[in-house]
Amino acid sequence: MTPKRSRLFFFYLPVFACGERRWYNQNMKKMFICIFAASVLLLTGCASAQNSSTNAPLPKATQAYTNKQSRSDTKSLTSSKMQISSSAFQPNSKIPSLYTCDGKNISPPFTIKDVPENAQSLALIADDPDAPVGLWIHWTLWNIDPKTTEISENSVPAGTAQGTTSFGDAKYGGPCPPSGTHRYFFKLYALDTKLDLPKTTDKNALETAMKNHILARAEIIGLYAR
Repeated sequence: MTPKRSRLFFFYLPVFACGERRWYNQNMKKMFICIFAASVLLLTGCASAQNSSTNAPLPKATQAYTNKQSRSDTKSLTSSKMQISSSAFQPNSKIPSLYTCDGKNISPPFTIKDVPENAQSLALIADDPDAPVGLWIHWTLWNIDPKTTEISENSVPAGTAQGTTSFGDAKYGGPCPPSGTHRYFFKLYALDTKLDLPKTTDKNALETAMKNHILARAEIIGLYAR
């Protein structure tokens, strides 16, 4: 190398060094940004996979077991042959106005069949799930003699207790919808015990007392419109 070229080399060496350092710093910054972005994407992907795993539908075997269990729970209350019917109306048909607030507002007659032999008492709840304010209770009875086969019109079997309804009275209150067609459920329960409850007992307290004592369940649904 000639003296002239040597001087030029040493003159431009700092410039090349500084330029290389700048290049190195810029590329390191780019590399850091790429690594950070890749890490964020990786974490997001893992979180999405975990959520997908959590919200994924149950395996068929698990679904079958769950459905089977639900059906079994329902079957335990409804599989008996116990029946409740009425000579005043057929299931899912109109309740005569005689038994509503538009008539004499008296309780309809009912026939009871096939009560379990080991039943110690019966209970009856009548309600309207279509009321604008929510479930409306029309009648609650308990400690009905399990040998009862007929509940006559406008009467309560001897020894039977009546609870408080949504009308505020401890007696039957007939259908009285403000408008439209409502459904009225008359639900009969066979219990393995008698219930010691005050007359101020409402439907919720009655159902709580019946819990774990229900042997069988039957119902009839009537309709009424205004």
